[in-house]
Amino acid sequence: MQLDQLSKERRGQYVTIEILHPAYGDEPQAERLPFAYAVYDPKDDVVVIAVGGNTPEYPVLLRHMIWHPTEVDVDVDNGALKVVEKDGTTTITSFHSPPERA
Repeated sequence: MQLDQLSKERRGQYVTIEILHPAYGDEPQAERLPFAYAVYDPKDDVVVIAVGGNTPEYPVLLRHMIWHPTEVDVDVDNGALKVVEKDGTTTITSFHSPPERA
């Protein structure tokens, strides 16, 4: 359960989610938003990456869903998550320290 470990150890950090599509190119999905969790649902065969929902600045929880993943690579130590879909679309989630408050 590496996604569980990632969720536990990286909660409170900020993430950037980027979609790398073979035909349409790179698309940022979320940029430096607070990480809530990442989970795999075997019933629906979907990886869910959730951001927000846990700070006054970001009170709404947003979920990015990756249906029918063919590859899930988790690097808990360096804070990275890569999920590949059947068509080659790749979602990269990278972790950052929370921003400094002025």
